[in-house]
Amino acid sequence: MSVRDFLPPNDGTLADQRAQLYPTQVWYGIGLFLFIIGLFNWTSILYLKFSRPHRGRNIESFATSRSNSISFRRFPVALLNTYRVIAFRWTLYIGNTFCLNTAEITLTVAYVVYMYIWAFINTTSLEGEKLDWTYWSTRITMLATSQFPLIAALSTKNNLVSLITGVSFERLNYLHRMMARVVFTMIWVHASTEIIYTVPTYPSLNMAWLVCGITAITAFSTLVIISLRPIRIVAYEFFFYAHCTLVLVILICAYFHAGEYQFNTFIWPAFVIWGLDRVIRIIRLVIFNHFYFGTFPGAMMDATIELQSEEYVRLRLRRPPHFHWLPGQIVYLIMPSVSRLPFEAHPFTIASMDSVTSHPSCTAGKSTSKWTTKETSTEQSLTTSSLSWKELVFFINVRNGFTLQLKEAAMKGEKLKTFIDGPYGIPPDLRSYDTSILVAGGTGISYILPTFLSIIENVNIGDSSCQKVVFVWVIRDASFINWIDEPVCKALQLVPPSLAVSIRIHVTRKHAVAERDTVNGAGRETLELPAVSAESTARGDLLAFESVKTECGRPDLIKMLGEEVQSATGKLSVSVCGSPGIAQTVRQALRPPVSSPISVLHGGPSVSLFVETYGYA
Repeated sequence: MSVRDFLPPNDGTLADQRAQLYPTQVWYGIGLFLFIIGLFNWTSILYLKFSRPHRGRNIESFATSRSNSISFRRFPVALLNTYRVIAFRWTLYIGNTFCLNTAEITLTVAYVVYMYIWAFINTTSLEGEKLDWTYWSTRITMLATSQFPLIAALSTKNNLVSLITGVSFERLNYLHRMMARVVFTMIWVHASTEIIYTVPTYPSLNMAWLVCGITAITAFSTLVIISLRPIRIVAYEFFFYAHCTLVLVILICAYFHAGEYQFNTFIWPAFVIWGLDRVIRIIRLVIFNHFYFGTFPGAMMDATIELQSEEYVRLRLRRPPHFHWLPGQIVYLIMPSVSRLPFEAHPFTIASMDSVTSHPSCTAGKSTSKWTTKETSTEQSLTTSSLSWKELVFFINVRNGFTLQLKEAAMKGEKLKTFIDGPYGIPPDLRSYDTSILVAGGTGISYILPTFLSIIENVNIGDSSCQKVVFVWVIRDASFINWIDEPVCKALQLVPPSLAVSIRIHVTRKHAVAERDTVNGAGRETLELPAVSAESTARGDLLAFESVKTECGRPDLIKMLGEEVQSATGKLSVSVCGSPGIAQTVRQALRPPVSSPISVLHGGPSVSLFVETYGYA
């Protein structure tokens, strides 16, 4: 017995037509929204691609000096910065660690309102009864299931939404969870009306389609409960495996339940989307890990794991042939001998850099800076050999489960067979910015280090308009400096005169007084520095560079960023990767009055903020 059995013939026909039509119209609205976002994204990409190398001199940076008078020519730039502040830097905290920015809150409210409006409009029966349940009961579940393909797409690593909007899959994860929970409430609205009005009339509850429906909603309810943030943090691996199992149960049971009345049109595409993502990932695995299957297995796939401290390990893996990545991208590491399941994959940011100077096709036709053309062939060779790494390097924070097993392998000196899946992510293009500020906390250096190295390289080859880069790293122990000593030393030797570099390392854990004072300024506490080996002495000590400053304690990021914004003009980017606390402090620092429309109108910089936070999704 269906809802239509409770309606007069004319009402039943009209309710069925609307139940079939409205989900399609909902998709028209979503498609239009994605088209608009994609239009802005691809217009920006094409502009950057075909503009001249010194791309910083555009509408956002034509004012090269500040002025006491207001320039109304900069009104569009001021308006754009106002949008950035309101949408991405105003946040609402929920609990101690979880926060939503204004853009996420707006999208959430808009999506809820949008879906429920379509569920409850035109629900007056032909007899004049308003909000007739027989109209919206079936329609609301049709609207809910119509979102299954989109929810599935937002959960995959290779999806069309990222390609259109330029938003990487990990940032879309919030939308995946939000939409799934909205759909969950809509399905329960449908189930509640079924329980109240139609179930009592059924001759039996053993009907297959009904059992499938009950199973699906039970699995969905369980999934929503275990996906709550406190549970995910405490037992993430349990959540991961349970999530995969429950989603499969939901989709299969929902398909057969809705198929009883031919309402399963939108469910089977979710299987196709998931399957296509898996096929693409398998192809990537075969291409980049073919040495494991070919005639030369062995050392090509061996990962070296080194214990850096009690809390961190470094993993090094020889880069596969033809494997290229951008600074800030991630890969999934698959280690069958460590993982519970043979093909369990774990994401980590690549801390090494893939130099464009090592690929002639990438630099063909590029203009070269004056500094580069004056260098000898030996120095030019140094550029390539220094910044193009032959290894994939990862700095990994040791917790429980997989990372704890990596630490145990490092203590034993074991080498582990490793597959890689990737790269993934859409990091920002910083070549058009006049000033770049990079802020890292702990293992956030994995994101910031290759970004810093790429800025120096792009300036050298004339592919960046950057004039100043500020690199801030907050660490617990001074020994962590050894992580970046070699690549940063070599990069600093290649800095052209046109680029001002400032590196500020803040050590938060106090130590005994060292033999030499490395802190700038009289009366400040000194640091116990990492040991300098003969090898590091030969290549140059990072702390010996004038551009490198070390201090005790946490940095005053609000004051520091305020000073940098006040002294800058043109376009300024701030990239931060670290704990939620560091990210929130940076957001706060870049709100008015530091970054305000009035400041932009007076010639202040156009500020863009890019946030990467590590932790659980």
